[in-house]
Amino acid sequence: MQNIRNKAKELMKGACRVCPVCDGRACAGEVPGMGGLGTGAAFKNNVSALAEIGLNMRLIHGAKEPCTKTAWLGLELELPIVAAPIGGMFNFKEAISEDQYILAVLEGCRDAGSIGCGGDGVPPVITDAVFSGIPKVGGWGIPFIKPWESAELDEKLERSFATGCAVVGMDLDAAGLVTLRKMGRPVGPKTPAELRKIVDKAHGAGCKFIAKGIMTERDAILAVEAGVDCLVVSNHGGRVMEYAPGGARVLFGIVRAVGGAVPILADGGVRNGADAFKLLALGADVVGIGRPVSLAAIGGGRAGVAMLFNNLRNELIQTMILTGCPDVASINETALFGCC
Repeated sequence: MQNIRNKAKELMKGACRVCPVCDGRACAGEVPGMGGLGTGAAFKNNVSALAEIGLNMRLIHGAKEPCTKTAWLGLELELPIVAAPIGGMFNFKEAISEDQYILAVLEGCRDAGSIGCGGDGVPPVITDAVFSGIPKVGGWGIPFIKPWESAELDEKLERSFATGCAVVGMDLDAAGLVTLRKMGRPVGPKTPAELRKIVDKAHGAGCKFIAKGIMTERDAILAVEAGVDCLVVSNHGGRVMEYAPGGARVLFGIVRAVGGAVPILADGGVRNGADAFKLLALGADVVGIGRPVSLAAIGGGRAGVAMLFNNLRNELIQTMILTGCPDVASINETALFGCC
């Protein structure tokens, strides 16, 4: 993995420093790019929120060979970690092409028993790569589209369904990207009725629907009432609202508010299997990982992504052994220091 990181650093020179600790400090304000908005506070909040969580070490138990397999939205996964939607290689000095990037993510995730998500944006090369890439892996991918306020919304929904995917998503957390509105491609928040219409359209096409960018208990309840199949607790990697809290800080409250009505995916600041374990212990069913996937894809292609996810699985297994968790379902708040 260090060789892959070194290669990514070489290819992304001027766009990402590939810091030893990816915490948003060196790249604050570098948006577009790898950084967080403004002071980078929200990006840093994601990382610090996870870093502050301690785990209870337990070694008198029988969980010697933990199982990381999980079922999520009808998908059978070897580990409860998926690749978050990221696109826009033009922001990374064209280190690799958009087509190469999305295929590396989709194929690498599939090789490791996970699944990759595809992003959306401007110019169209981002979504074109996603919509052409997912069919190449037999529909084993999740396209995410932005909350467009024009005919682009329906057009991209239809193109998503045509990929053969079983799940589609919308990153509602992109609603504040005013640059898109200035480009004549407006995005914005959705009313409960508008969200319900989108969900119904997805269900009518035979797809499950994910709503990404849920950061409050109120939004979580409204999304569930609108019929979404999964919530994603995410502040968009700290790239849209400067002072948003870290996802780990709000996750437990959202889990309690939803009460198991739908599964929850959480992301933000995940750098290793132990970080993923913490979010699972806070109540997430699945965890998303973003920036490290980009480095793996750019520096190592398909094999690099597969290696990253295999490492994450091994780190997760190690953490499960050290906390006495025999399977994913047994990971809960009792593993968190000071919680129980």
